[in-house]
Amino acid sequence: LGEVNFSLCYLPTAGRLTVTVIRASNLRAMDLTGYSADPYVKASLMAEGRRLKKRKTSIKKNTLNPSYNEALVFDVPHESVNHVSLTIAVVDYD
Repeated sequence: LGEVNFSLCYLPTAGRLTVTVIRASNLRAMDLTGYSADPYVKASLMAEGRRLKKRKTSIKKNTLNPSYNEALVFDVPHESVNHVSLTIAVVDYD
């Protein structure tokens, strides 16, 4: 379905998890015309099967190879970092 390039950085002193979404590539066209996509990336912080927080990038119109370079920041206390997971999905806006 394509690729997503991202980086993770956790700063324990601040209790901050930063997900930097760099780009996506070779996405499958999801519009009925078969040409364009209007993708964005959604990151969800999960714990025990429940979504605690979510963040989204901007929408990139008419591209199957979007470039984002956007930081999505989550507050995660140091005590909780081993009990959470992150789900990353590329979604077509329309």
